[in-house]
Amino acid sequence: MDRQQVILETAQRQGRVSVDELAEQFGVSAHTIRRDINALCERSKLRRLHGGAEFIQGTDNLPYGTRRILNVQAKQAIARMVAALIPDGATLAFSIGTTPALVAAALGEHEELTVITNNLNVAMTVSEKRANRVIIPGGELRVPDRDILGQAAREMFAAYRADFGIYGVGGVDDDGSLLDFHEEEVQNRQAIRASARQSILVLDQSKFGRHAAALGGHLRDADHVVIDRLPAAPFHPLLTALGDRLIIAEDEA
Repeated sequence: MDRQQVILETAQRQGRVSVDELAEQFGVSAHTIRRDINALCERSKLRRLHGGAEFIQGTDNLPYGTRRILNVQAKQAIARMVAALIPDGATLAFSIGTTPALVAAALGEHEELTVITNNLNVAMTVSEKRANRVIIPGGELRVPDRDILGQAAREMFAAYRADFGIYGVGGVDDDGSLLDFHEEEVQNRQAIRASARQSILVLDQSKFGRHAAALGGHLRDADHVVIDRLPAAPFHPLLTALGDRLIIAEDEA
């Protein structure tokens, strides 16, 4: 991956980037980094700041290949915590996203699961055990994410009562509102939560303060919120209000 793409993805993830920090990260001069930032600003991808630049919010998520390896250890810790909540024989609804896919992988020792999902990565992982049952919707596969959105997916989730609904999110706004990059992602996530006996929101701390355009739901709507570690201090009151519904994976490490 070229340096400008990494700079852009870092800015999208963190909100802003520093020239000095990027120069140290890449082992190049500050002049070289400023030239990269200028090129990205000319393409309206970044906005210059003193000593760096900030990301200009758009409607697209990071590429799936980047998200799959981003914060993977944190996501795996979350996945192990969620797997410990799930008994054998449970019926599970899974959303799209890389963290739900890792939860599915963490269920490898579980028996006789019924999985309802529009996330083909989840479906393929769970299907490795013959005793599991997997239900997926029809429709067009979104690549490279390997998921299916649209009415068929929403109707599928509404037609089943899952014991647990496991869903991720694109970002969490300052007031605890949940954000995604497309309205259909929100609609499917909401359908999973509404039809599950218990809902489990899974997200690593980088999602707090991350912006996306489509709005729907709130942190407090979930029966369990599983995170890897506490995010920045401004979000602490929102998490404290969850009480014992908040599960922090690092606390169990």
